[in-house]
Amino acid sequence: MDQVEIFKALSNKKRLEILAWLKEPEKHFPKQECGEFSKTGVCVGHIQQKSGLTQSTVSEYLSMLQRADLLIATRLGQWTHYKRNEEAIKKLGLHIQDEL
Repeated sequence: MDQVEIFKALSNKKRLEILAWLKEPEKHFPKQECGEFSKTGVCVGHIQQKSGLTQSTVSEYLSMLQRADLLIATRLGQWTHYKRNEEAIKKLGLHIQDEL
């Protein structure tokens, strides 16, 4: 666990919002034609639309969260879907509780 990368990724309000949305995607995103939320995650296009940010900014934010191991990416054809890495998020919570 690279703590510095994780805390950098979490140091932005919109990235925190995206993580919160992905916790309960069925509440925050429209139903998808391809892939179930629980298996593949949410399509980048839906995340971009909800965020109101440009596609390039959303891609940068999602890549940063993925590099910090907070998101898992799945490629379906030309689309990339993202879901939370619950195991890594749980480890982070335990680390904060035990070490900080």
